[in-house]
Amino acid sequence: QVPLKPGRSLMDWIRLTKSGKDLAGLKGKLIEVTEDELAKHNKKEDCWICIRGFVYNVTPYMEYHPGGEDEIMKAAGTDGTDLFDQVHRWVNYESMLKECLVGRMAVKPIAAPKGEGCCIYSVFLQQIPEDKTILCMRTFIKSIYFSSLCFLFYSYDWFQTDSLITIVIYTKQKDMNAELVIVDCQDKRLRGEIIVDDHSYLVEVDLDHAVQEDLAVNIAEKVGKVEIILKKKDNIHWKMLGQPLEHHNTFIKCKDRGLFYRKCKLVSKMEVTHDTKLFCLMLPKSTHLRVPTGQHVYLKQIIAGTEVVKPYTPVLPFLPLDFKEPSHYDGAHIYLMIKIYSCGLFTQALDDLQIGNYISVSNPEGNFKKSQVQTSEDLFLLAAGTGFTPMVKLLNFALTEVSCLRMVKLIFFNKTDDDILWRNQLEQLVLKDERFEVQFILSQPTKDWVGKQGKISSSLLSEFVKRSRQDSKVLICICGPTPFAEQGVQ
Repeated sequence: QVPLKPGRSLMDWIRLTKSGKDLAGLKGKLIEVTEDELAKHNKKEDCWICIRGFVYNVTPYMEYHPGGEDEIMKAAGTDGTDLFDQVHRWVNYESMLKECLVGRMAVKPIAAPKGEGCCIYSVFLQQIPEDKTILCMRTFIKSIYFSSLCFLFYSYDWFQTDSLITIVIYTKQKDMNAELVIVDCQDKRLRGEIIVDDHSYLVEVDLDHAVQEDLAVNIAEKVGKVEIILKKKDNIHWKMLGQPLEHHNTFIKCKDRGLFYRKCKLVSKMEVTHDTKLFCLMLPKSTHLRVPTGQHVYLKQIIAGTEVVKPYTPVLPFLPLDFKEPSHYDGAHIYLMIKIYSCGLFTQALDDLQIGNYISVSNPEGNFKKSQVQTSEDLFLLAAGTGFTPMVKLLNFALTEVSCLRMVKLIFFNKTDDDILWRNQLEQLVLKDERFEVQFILSQPTKDWVGKQGKISSSLLSEFVKRSRQDSKVLICICGPTPFAEQGVQ
C-alpha cells in the first residue's frame, strides 16, 4: 500500500460515488468498447480498464487506490483481469466501480473460411503454425481429458431413512481430510465442496424438503468417501434429493469457482494489545468448515451501502504450550486477531460490532502447503505486526507434527514493545520446547528496551538466520506489510 492524500480514503470514495457526479464521463450512457478504443485510454488523466468483459473509467479512482496509481497503470487501456486476480481477486470491483462503468467489451467474431463448414476449434488451429499444431491439439485433448476426470473419479449418491438424508461423495482420493471438505446448508440450499489441489468438485442442490439446522460430516480418509448427513424436519419420504443448481456436479479450478460466504455470529472480543483484538466468530450449525494452516478467509461488510471485503488469517484461541490444539477448539469457531486502525473504515466497523451481531465469512483461500514444512529441518518465521497471525497455526503444526525439525525460529518485528502480540505466550513456549527460539526486534523502542533494534535488512537477517547444520534443509516464511515482505525476500 501507498500513503493516500487527505480526503482520499475509502469512505471518501464511497461519498464521491454517491454524489451524482458523472464518473464514467459518458453522461449515463453505456457503450460497446472495441479493443482499439480501449487501447486509446491508457494515460493517468484518461484511463480505462477491462475486468471480466466490463470496461471501467478508473481515472477518478486513481488517487483513491490503496496500491497507488502505478499499479493501476499496469493495466491501463488493456484487459486487466489476470492482474486483478493476482493481486486482489476478493475485491468487489462491481460495487466499488459501478459509477465508473463505461460498458461491455465488443465480442470479436471468428469468421470461418468461405466454403468450408468447419468447427470453431478448426479455425483456431488454422491460425497456428504447423509445427505448433500438434502441441496445441495435445493441450486441447489434455484439457478435455482433465475436465472429464471428475466424471471418472468423482460421483455422488444419496439414500434416506425415516429421519435422515445421507449424501455420499466418492472421491477415490487418498488422504482425504476434514480441511478438504466444505459443507453449507442454507434455506434448503445444500452446497458440498471437495478441494483437490487447485481444483474443486461441487454438489449443489435445492433440497426437495426442509431439513434441521445441524448437519454431520463423516470422512473415510483412506478410501476418500465423504458422507453428509442431514436430519429431516418432517419424517416423510423424499422422491428426489432436490433440484440441481447451476454449478452442481462440476469440477473446475478453485479460482474460477468464486467465493462463497456464510453469516457467522460474533461471540467474543478480547484485547490482545492496545490496538489489536481477538475476535471469536461462531460458524452456523449447518456449516462444516476447517481453515487449513497458512490459509486465510475474507470478511465482508456493507459500509455506507457499499460491499467491502478484507482478508484475514485465522489463529488459535491461544498459543498451545503442549503443542496440541485445545480440546474445546472443535472447528465450530474461527478466531481472528485484527489490528484496529483509528482511520480504518473496515476495522472500525468491525470494532463496532456487538456480541451477537453477524458478519459474512468466506471459504478459505491460499497457496501454502503443509508439505513445504514436513521436509524441513530449520524453519525461520519472519513476521511484522499482525503478519504474526499466519505463524500461529504454523508454529503449532511444526512443533506438533514435523518430527525432522531441529529448529524453529520466530523473528518478530514491531514498532514498540507494547505492540508485541502474545509476548508472554511466546516466551513461555521458548522455555517449553528447546527447538523454539524467538527474537523480538523493535524499530521505535523506549529507552529501557534492552533487546535488538532496527528494521528488516540483510545485515540483521544474516545475524539471526543461520542453519543449525551446514546441510540443513531450510524453509523461510515471511508475512507483514508489502515493503517488509519484499525486503525480506530480497
